[in-house]
Amino acid sequence: MKIYFSDFFEVNPSILEEFGAFNISLINDLPLFIDPFLLFGSKKTEYQELHENILKYLTFLKTKAENGINDFAEVKSWYLFPEVKQNWFGYSKVGNGGSGLGPKFGKAFSSSIHIVFDDLGKEQVTQSSHLEKAGLFEIGVGKDNISDFTTNLIKEFLLEYTQEFTKKHIDKKHIKTINVNKVYFDYELERWMPKEYELPYLFGDFALLTPRDILTKDDNWINSNDLRGDFTRICGSIPNDQLRHEIFNYFKKSLPKPPKNKKNTQKEISLAIHNTIKQFPEIIKYYVKQKEENKVGAKNISKQKVQEVESIFIEQLGKFVELLMDKSDFYEISPESSYEESLKRINYLKTVIEDNDGYRLFYVNHQPIKREEDLQIIYRLTWFASDFDVNREPNNGRGPVDYAISKGSKDKTLIEFKLASNSKLKQNLAKQVEVYEKANATKKSIKAILYFDASEYNKVKKTLKELNLENAENIVLIDAGRKISASNVK
Repeated sequence: MKIYFSDFFEVNPSILEEFGAFNISLINDLPLFIDPFLLFGSKKTEYQELHENILKYLTFLKTKAENGINDFAEVKSWYLFPEVKQNWFGYSKVGNGGSGLGPKFGKAFSSSIHIVFDDLGKEQVTQSSHLEKAGLFEIGVGKDNISDFTTNLIKEFLLEYTQEFTKKHIDKKHIKTINVNKVYFDYELERWMPKEYELPYLFGDFALLTPRDILTKDDNWINSNDLRGDFTRICGSIPNDQLRHEIFNYFKKSLPKPPKNKKNTQKEISLAIHNTIKQFPEIIKYYVKQKEENKVGAKNISKQKVQEVESIFIEQLGKFVELLMDKSDFYEISPESSYEESLKRINYLKTVIEDNDGYRLFYVNHQPIKREEDLQIIYRLTWFASDFDVNREPNNGRGPVDYAISKGSKDKTLIEFKLASNSKLKQNLAKQVEVYEKANATKKSIKAILYFDASEYNKVKKTLKELNLENAENIVLIDAGRKISASNVK
């Protein structure tokens, strides 16, 4: 069964590990991305140079913006990039193809870069500037944009890194010479240039390796959630007592007076914090300063997050696939309809999870998975060996459904994977898939609901009873709670 880079290109996973590369899935994107702070905080000279090159390009963009960009062709040339989908990381909803950096990002960033990076190259509070600052201002730049921009700006390094591994460890039958677009920036010509590489080639495209030690999951080390969540302590650390007083005074005035014997709601506090940061952007510099002072923390947390992804999506998933192969007919191709095949496979999953120790897949450090996105990726990676067309989260106009399984245009089944802990589960069961069915021109749908304990099970059963869905064939409850070993059962 082939899922990972090592499988398709016939390389021992230990060789990838020794090289320092992450063993990517070539079936679906995994929820990791490159954090530019890990380049800045690294002791490796090559990583520090990459961070300096990012700042060099930002300096170029800022200079052009200050001189005035009147032609959208310049924005298109300097700010717009496709997603580097060949690294198989990120937020894509189908396979590994994301939207990349489009006109919306280009216009937002080009019009605000002189504000976001006002002290670029002249930093006094912080040691350096950071691309991630763009995600701290309300300018329409999110963490996915930061990730895509970073990957594009260090693409030459990633290509050379992959080419080095390819020449040493991959059979020539898997290698192709590729002329890659937008590899490096020529500052004299002021344009992105192509370059030729020998790369691993599969499914009509090349694959790109990434070092494990520049990857993270969920958030950049510098992120808006931490900025707002640690607002009071950050502001309290500002050495300028006059500025500190003005900030706290503005914050207090921004809070509405609560009713008698009541406190301000979290929503009111969050809005006051947001308004205060907008009024005093200096707060961001002191936040970044604190982040810079904890480079070791950034490295340790990112390492832990990468290990968690490897644990779930490589080690435990590999064992889970082995169970499916050994204990069921999950991977046997069936001539049945998409609905029958989908229902049969989900029930196979249920059996393996509940009766054959498959539940272990859904625990990391003894804690159950609580992200539906992770559950959906797991499902996608276990379904790959099928003659059915599997679309993960296809969006046909009314929002993405988890999967549409089809065999021809007239035989399609929609599948929703949900956690019982989802606060909107009842709403979803009642309305969501019905809407999706209309958008996808199908009447067939299946809902698989994963629960971890008795309270979650009781909640689901109550919801199904309220909706008159207790005996619905197309709703499959899966018990992923820890099981007592047979040897310990009395």
